[in-house]
Amino acid sequence: MRKLFVILNFKAYPEAIGRNAIKLAKICEEVKKIKNAEIMIAVQPSDIFQITSKFDIKVLAQHVDADYGKFTGSINAKAVKDAKAYGTLLNHAEKKIDYERLKTTIEECKKIKLKVVACASNLIECENIAELKPEFIAFEIPELIGTEKSITKEAPESVKKFVEIARKNNIIPLCGAGINSKEDVETAIKLGTDGVLLSSAFVKAENHKKFLMDLIP
Repeated sequence: MRKLFVILNFKAYPEAIGRNAIKLAKICEEVKKIKNAEIMIAVQPSDIFQITSKFDIKVLAQHVDADYGKFTGSINAKAVKDAKAYGTLLNHAEKKIDYERLKTTIEECKKIKLKVVACASNLIECENIAELKPEFIAFEIPELIGTEKSITKEAPESVKKFVEIARKNNIIPLCGAGINSKEDVETAIKLGTDGVLLSSAFVKAENHKKFLMDLIP
């Protein structure tokens, strides 16, 4: 059985920042040891090092920039790498960047060995991003993000086509948007993906550990 990837995006939810981020990271580490899955968490830049220094779990920045020098406010890719991050999300529906900037940023991440999970909103974008050879592509239909309408139920044929695009380019395919149950994860696997990307269903859960244990087959 191929490895299952579960990426949990903490976004900027108050329930997943600072001390709360540490609490959730601890839960993710505990569940990772129990389940046969590679759990990764995407956190605020300010939380990266305080998590990587305490827990055995792969941490992603929610975004990075390829800028060095006079770029106040940029999230420097090398700084993220030095904070022991495993990788970064790029081009999330809530943090879109144009193709040329995405290309430059992926190239910089490759230079410093920072893994990239590039997000794509449609099949044309999947095709274009695949040419840039990120390690992962996460296919998410923006309208379904944060809803209970899973991409696996709403657009299964699109997910299958996306998987074909990713596989022919030797990229690990993930899908997200509306993922909130074990059934959604199992369906994502049946459709050919290697895992899922989700956020609010986990962050907003009443019992985070139970939710995660129930989510992962």
